[in-house]
Amino acid sequence: MTLETNLKSHVVFLSEKIGERNYLDTEKLNKAADYIEEKFRSYKCNVKRQSFKAENKVYYNIEAEVKGASDKDKIIVIGAHYDTIAGTPGADDNASGVAGILELARLASEKPLPYTIRLVAFALEEPPFFRTRNMGSYVYAESLKKEGTKIEGMISLEMIGYFCDKDGCQYYPLPFFRWFYPKKGNFLSFVGDIGSRKFTQKIKKAFMKSSSLPVESLNTIPLVPGVDLSDHLSFWRFGYNAFMITDTAFYRNPHYHARSDTVEKLDYRKMAEFIKGLYNALETAMGLH
Repeated sequence: MTLETNLKSHVVFLSEKIGERNYLDTEKLNKAADYIEEKFRSYKCNVKRQSFKAENKVYYNIEAEVKGASDKDKIIVIGAHYDTIAGTPGADDNASGVAGILELARLASEKPLPYTIRLVAFALEEPPFFRTRNMGSYVYAESLKKEGTKIEGMISLEMIGYFCDKDGCQYYPLPFFRWFYPKKGNFLSFVGDIGSRKFTQKIKKAFMKSSSLPVESLNTIPLVPGVDLSDHLSFWRFGYNAFMITDTAFYRNPHYHARSDTVEKLDYRKMAEFIKGLYNALETAMGLH
C-alpha cells in the first residue's frame, strides 16, 4: 500500500468508522486509542499507554518509541491529538494529524532515524479541556519534566490535510500578515514561539531541501491569535522547544469544528508528500549525519 493510501485509510477509520470521539463518548474515544495502539504495535514500536484521570474518568495517551540508530539519547517528540470537538467527525481536526504520526512511526520502524523518536497520540486537546492541566499533552509533558527527560523538541501535527488554491482563500490572524504570506492556502505552516525559533528553523530548512511542498513559518509571541492552539502549548509550559505544523485550521478550512469536516475534503496526495518530506527532514535536521 502507498503512503497516500495508508493516510486515507487511517482518516477513514477514525472519522467514519468511529466518528465523533471525545469525553462525551469515551467508548468511541477509547476505540480510537485502541486503533492507534494496535497500529503502533503492528509496526514493532515500543508502545506505552499513559493513563490519567480528568473529571473522574480515565483517559489515555498512546506513545510509540523508535530508538535512534546512532544517537539513542537524543529524543524528538511528535504528537497529535485524537479527540474531536462535539458534533464533528474530525477528519482534518485531527484524524489527519494522527494519520501522520502513525505513518511516521511505520517509516521510522522500517528505517530508524539517527536519534530516538517518540510518536504520541494525545487525548483531551479540545474544549473544555484546552489550556487546562487535564489536556493529555499537559499530562505527558509534565511527566517528562518530572522524570528529567531532555528532548530536542516537540512537533505537534495539528490539521495537515486541507488545501485551497484560489487567491483569497487563505486568511490570517492579523491583516498585515497578507503582506508577507501567500494568498492561496497551498502550504503548511510551521508555527512556534520565539524561544523555539532555532528548532523550528532547523526542521523547516531540512524540509525545504527534501520536499517541494510549500511551507511557511512564524515564530512569535503567544499573544498572536492562533499560534498556541494545539498541544505544543503544553510543552512550552514546561520549558521545551515546540512548534506545530498546520494547514492553519479556521484561517483556511471552512469545515473547522463542523459536521462537514469529512474524509473527502482532504488532499491525501499532499499529505503523503508532507509526511515523506518530514521524515526525510528528520533524518538530517539535527545534524546527526
